[in-house]
Amino acid sequence: MPRKPIDITVPDLSHRRAVVTGASDGMGLGIAMRLAAAGAEVVLPVRNPRKGEAAIATIRDQVPQANVSLRTLDLSSLASVAELGKVLLEEDRPIHLVINNAGVMTPPDRQVTADGFELQFGTNHLGHFALVAHLLPLLRAGRARVTSQLSVAANQHAINWDDLNWERKYDGRRAYSQSKIAFGLFGLELNRRSHSSDWGITSNLSHPGIAPTNLLASRPELGRDHDTLGVRVIRALSARGILVGTVHSAQLPALYAATSPDAKPGAFYGPSGPGHLGGPPAQQKLYSRLHSTRQAQRIWQVSEELTGTSLR
Repeated sequence: MPRKPIDITVPDLSHRRAVVTGASDGMGLGIAMRLAAAGAEVVLPVRNPRKGEAAIATIRDQVPQANVSLRTLDLSSLASVAELGKVLLEEDRPIHLVINNAGVMTPPDRQVTADGFELQFGTNHLGHFALVAHLLPLLRAGRARVTSQLSVAANQHAINWDDLNWERKYDGRRAYSQSKIAFGLFGLELNRRSHSSDWGITSNLSHPGIAPTNLLASRPELGRDHDTLGVRVIRALSARGILVGTVHSAQLPALYAATSPDAKPGAFYGPSGPGHLGGPPAQQKLYSRLHSTRQAQRIWQVSEELTGTSLR
């Protein structure tokens, strides 16, 4: 039986500037395309210029009137993050919407960023933390909404406070969970600090459920030469409409969280189907790992120290 199409209405985003990380392919590309179709000017910061140009061509093929452009960003390099911040600050145009979507997942062996951080923690969390810090004046000027993309992994394991960089014993899945828990705590703390300091920014969280995205696919640069068994099973289930979502449905929680007038600051959005693995987007209970304001304040302070940035 064919799967019933799932979609949402994205409101008019004319005269609004959006920044979407991880938009050179997959789910992020679909998100960027929907924002462009709604009239937003969409900035795609990408690590791979060839993939970025292909993404721009794909968007313009589907949305001929799209206002989209590339910038350079490698979230695993704090120097690259700072350079993007400098470029956008020099452009001096308010940013109204940020979707922190990019991420890496479970390289089989421990890898580090250009700055020596465990790759997942450094890319998924610290890179985005530093990006928001550098863009803060533009986000305040645009009274921006910042949506940070988590994972069901943020409902597992914990932050390894005694060894944030997993130097003593590497566990890829636990390190991935840590990166997403830290990222979620940051997104919630950003909303609290903006409210208390009157920055005018709102921040919320999303997760895509389970879908056949590129996170678990073959990634030679991560030391993964073949698709994992997990992604092959997910593709088979998705094709049959069983339990999990599709690449299209996985885009919707972040789109809803970032654009809907009904999406709330500090709230969490994900698929509403069984197990929250697929289905239409809806507000969800916050994962237990994200409840502690003390841990959120701690990860904020640690992140400022590690990235050499300050959100004030």
